[in-house]
This record gives sequence, C-alpha cells and structure tokens, in this order.
Amino acid sequence: MSLINNGITSVRAFSLPCGIWPDGGCADMPQVVLVKWKSVLKDVLYQVYVNGQFAGSTICFGQKEMMVHVPPSFTSAARIEVFAVQPENVDIDFSSELDNPFNGGRLKIRLSRSQDLPVGATAFICFDNGTGQIDYEKPVGETVINIWPSWQDKSGFGMSRFGFSDFGYDSSAAVGFGKGCFGKDGFGIDADMIEWISPILQTGVYKFAAVIFDNKGNKSSATETGPITVIPEAQPAKKIEILSYDKESNELVLNVT
Repeated sequence: MSLINNGITSVRAFSLPCGIWPDGGCADMPQVVLVKWKSVLKDVLYQVYVNGQFAGSTICFGQKEMMVHVPPSFTSAARIEVFAVQPENVDIDFSSELDNPFNGGRLKIRLSRSQDLPVGATAFICFDNGTGQIDYEKPVGETVINIWPSWQDKSGFGMSRFGFSDFGYDSSAAVGFGKGCFGKDGFGIDADMIEWISPILQTGVYKFAAVIFDNKGNKSSATETGPITVIPEAQPAKKIEILSYDKESNELVLNVT
C-alpha cells in the first residue's frame, strides 16, 4: 500500500463561515471545510480523501491543512481521511487501496455481462437479510437488472451465417481483446461489467446471490457471495455542548447528541 497513515494525528475539519452575525453566529460556507492535521513525518506530501474518494493533495512538505469539498447531507456524516505519500506519488489516486472504502451503508456488486447471455435476460439480486439463509423468492429492492435490454446492444455484424443473426446481434465479429474484463472470455468475445448498488442496509453481516432468468423463464444456478460486513457511516451530531473543562489537566468533556 502506497498510503501512509502512521505518524498522522489530530485530523480536524472546520466549517468555513461566509458571514458572521453581530452575536457571533455564522453562516457556514456550503460544501467546503478546512482540514488540519499534525504529523511527525518528514519529506512527504499528503493526500485527503472524502468518503473514500480522492479530494486533493498538498504541494509542499510543510503544508498540513487543506480546503476540500464535502457532499452536503443532513442524514450522514462525511468521512475525511489524511494519508502521507512519497512526493512522486502525490498525484496518484489510491482510493482503491483503502481498507474500508466509504459505502454509506450500501453494497456494490459487479456482474460480468458476457455475450453468451441471451437478449432479454434479467438478473435478480437476493440476500439473507443478516439471517444466514438467502431468500431466493424475494429480490433485494424493486430494481431488476436488464442484462441485454435490446439486441442492438450486443456486438456483431450478422457474420455467423447469412440470415441467421441480425446486425448487432452476432458475437462472431464482437470487438474483444479482454478489454472489458481481461481474461474472462475468448479472443473476439469481450465481457463488460454491470454494477448494482443495494438499498441502505443496517449494520450487520450479509450474504448475497445473483440469479439470471432468460425471457422464457429459465433460471440459472445461483452465484453466492461470502459473508460481507456492512457498517453504515456515523450520523452527524445534532448538538454539541461543553459540559466541563479542567484547565490543569487540559481535559474537555463534551456532550454530543
């Protein structure tokens, strides 16, 4: 992993006021926060990630603060992380290397859409709802995944046999060098990926499965995932109060609701 998190402490985010009232109150600048941190590391630069996405990088060794954009939300908190990187890697997006990428309590499942699947095929995603037993009678959510909504989506020029298949329906002339999903299919038959995102899930361990039907009602065998842990992001604090402050020990006690 190219991201370094050891030695970085006291990561804090401050809203930026775009106006201050006579009583000391302020109107926050929407979508922008100032992120500050401390670090004992030398000769490194820093990257900031918001909700698992690359948000920006520092430009000099002494810089330990940065303004970043955050998504506006009254129901979920923004996750802000700071990492150190070697100077030659400062412009590289390492979001795929994060151990716990932000998912907002949702799960993303990728399906390989092979040319072998027929036009009109649909996929259903089922899960166990945390019980350990997958319910194949009730798909997750209301959305059905259309694998090939129309024959025009498939590759080919009708070259398999005269009158046998239509333009865009034959796979014998499919463009494919393993570019969509390298090594998944043979030369000339490429595979791409479909992404499915679940509804918001509660904290728990889930198992999912994908089942494919053709337009005649034939059903494939299920492809199941292993156990997947889902932890939604923390809810933002509605109110923060100072309960006490010990000047001698420099200890501040807050009440967060």
